[in-house]
Amino acid sequence: MRGRSLFVSVALGAAANVGAQQVRPYQPAFDVTDYNIAIDVPDTGSVIRARATISVTRTQPSDTLMLDLIDLDVRDVAVDGRAVKFVRQPEKLLIALPRKSARADYRVEVAYEGAVKDGLIARADSAGRWTYFGDNWPNRARHWIPSIDHPSDKATVTWRVTTSPTKTVIANGKLISSKGVRVGGVDRQETVWRESKRIPVYLMVIAVAPLVQVELGDTACGLAEAQRCVPQDVFVAPEQRGGMPGPFARAGEMVQLFSSIVAPFPYEKLSHLQSSTRFGGMENASAIFYADGPFRTNTVNEGTIAHETAHQWFGDAVTERDWPHLWLSEGFATYFAGLWTRAARGDSAFRVQLDRIRTTILADTIAVPKRPVIDTIETNLLALLNRNSYEKGGFFLHMLRAQVGERAFFDALRAYYAKHRHATAVTDDLRAEMEATSKQDLGAFFDQWLRRPGYPEITATWTYDSVAHEVVVGVIQGARFGPFKFPLTVAVVDSAGTAHRVTQQILPVADGAQRLRIPSPTRPTRVTLDPDVALLARLTVVEQ
Repeated sequence: MRGRSLFVSVALGAAANVGAQQVRPYQPAFDVTDYNIAIDVPDTGSVIRARATISVTRTQPSDTLMLDLIDLDVRDVAVDGRAVKFVRQPEKLLIALPRKSARADYRVEVAYEGAVKDGLIARADSAGRWTYFGDNWPNRARHWIPSIDHPSDKATVTWRVTTSPTKTVIANGKLISSKGVRVGGVDRQETVWRESKRIPVYLMVIAVAPLVQVELGDTACGLAEAQRCVPQDVFVAPEQRGGMPGPFARAGEMVQLFSSIVAPFPYEKLSHLQSSTRFGGMENASAIFYADGPFRTNTVNEGTIAHETAHQWFGDAVTERDWPHLWLSEGFATYFAGLWTRAARGDSAFRVQLDRIRTTILADTIAVPKRPVIDTIETNLLALLNRNSYEKGGFFLHMLRAQVGERAFFDALRAYYAKHRHATAVTDDLRAEMEATSKQDLGAFFDQWLRRPGYPEITATWTYDSVAHEVVVGVIQGARFGPFKFPLTVAVVDSAGTAHRVTQQILPVADGAQRLRIPSPTRPTRVTLDPDVALLARLTVVEQ
């Protein structure tokens, strides 16, 4: 088949399947169910040879499968065991599919090779040892895996990695086998890992490096989905072995906490790896990669471990269906790291962390004041890693919890997780569960915090009415982001040191002050807005 007919088929298939885009927005006619990737990783350098066997279901009429693949050369392509024609574009591999019924299953094999430039980070470490770490987020897997490289398409994955016997190989899922093999007269090691749960391609990774294992043992027993306990371990460079488990000593408690709050841990194991990545931490399903530097300086942060661990539920098991909903991953991980702080160090430490999160949001000048959390305009996916997706998304969950109540909030989270586990979701899926459990209409609440930029800017002026023995507080909202609706708590401390509080719903009124009256037998020594750090707002208090 010539290139032109391939392109026409793609266009017609896309036009015919607009409705399916609600479920699979990137390639609505196809669903990859499984990847089986056999890859030979060199002792040195960046040249790989691989064969990806991809199980694909066609859900709508289309005779061309488009796979994302950059940089690498394709040797041959087969479908259901027979060679087929293909067109190699700079960023795509277009494969002609045999005629079948409208809904059909295919087994697509792609043999490819070349020097990887991204996605699989191949480089020598500070000791001159060559290491290889998958680093796919957001859509960089296409540099080394022929795939539908989008979070809406989740699949299981088997890794069959051949490399030097001196290297350790870790990947998603469960270790199936590891054995010595002879390849071209050279001793090699073949290691097979299998992830049996569907995950997005950006989480499909391998690590090939001279790492040593530190076992953390079986954790969260009785709280695992795949087996009774969650085996955990840490893999580090040999010179870091003596400092372990170090900050990972409480990794088991983290999994136990999140499993208790949400649902059983979703994967076969949880490994923590010293690695080379673009990010400080990457939540790859069942195999979290952390930046190399903090291991070497003994500065791995417990909060980072909690954040990446929380992702195993939110982001990994329940994945944002499209990029504008990234906060469903990063906001959740940010807030659950806070819940870990509360469990580990108490309510005061939790409030300190919330205050730090809020301060970070208010200091931002790039995303928060200009773009909504659900940002449907931004096309630079890396730019979505901003204060909206992380801190504002996390603080939104804190306010949502107060809005619907403790029990309804966690009941809804469990229902949301159960309904979309090993699948994908968008923000309205979360809203639907929150509304069902709380019996509230939350459309306006979600819209004002997630679909418009900014936050309330509040100036409160107060005077003391010595006749009525009341503190009179006038609340004015700033005009920069427009008026919001929110509950505001005002606390006053009288001269005897007694605290008095009033919480009142502040309405989205553009002009004029709204007044609160707080009983106080004496003139207060202090007036505080939002003493419990429950509201995302810029707060100013002025005595008149």
